[in-house]
Amino acid sequence: MIRTSLDRVARDVVACARCPRLRTHCAEVARVRKPAFREWTYWGRPVPGFGDPRARLLIVGLAPAAHGANRTGRMFTGDSSGDWLYDALHRFGFANQAQSTALDDGLRLTECWITAAARCAPPDNKPTPVELSRCREYLEREVAALREVRVVLALGAIAHAAWLAASEWKERLPPRQRPKFGHGAERTLPDGVTLISSYHPSRQNTNTGRLTRTMWHSVFRRARVVVDQDSR
Repeated sequence: MIRTSLDRVARDVVACARCPRLRTHCAEVARVRKPAFREWTYWGRPVPGFGDPRARLLIVGLAPAAHGANRTGRMFTGDSSGDWLYDALHRFGFANQAQSTALDDGLRLTECWITAAARCAPPDNKPTPVELSRCREYLEREVAALREVRVVLALGAIAHAAWLAASEWKERLPPRQRPKFGHGAERTLPDGVTLISSYHPSRQNTNTGRLTRTMWHSVFRRARVVVDQDSR
């Protein structure tokens, strides 16, 4: 039943045409392509979430990268942010390998599901509030289907806000009681789910030292501890 629900969400995501600006941008990127990827046939469509249907860790990113997931068809696959993400997931036992380069590269996730606030690559990596609201239904449906999630790792302030809205905690909690975004910030909500926030592993953060490997690994180490504690 879980797998069926998630498969249905995936089909609806891929077929989505709610945001003409984003669809036009994704298609144009796929048509022009980056010189390094001239031989690729780009995915060029909205990108669904993926992973273990019985995930205990849910990772929420911002949106597909123009020449990453928009090229490969899988979240965080084929770009530098994915290099950081899958290295950490492998290090802490959530993935069978430390790299993700293509849909057929053999990657498998264990106890982990990866999704995003927006499913199309946006110009300048900036989806509009309206576009994010149109996409929220898909995250809501994933949250509802992934009933064993005990830890949510939000990568960036937009992902943090998107999950709070999709999980209904934004409505359920008064403004002063809502979890605040900050790297390493942690809050266990009344239903027992722990929300951990992290800076996004974008080059803007990793190349400037705003996010270091030590900082990055610390949030995954903590997520691993909470997942394991809750499994006992």
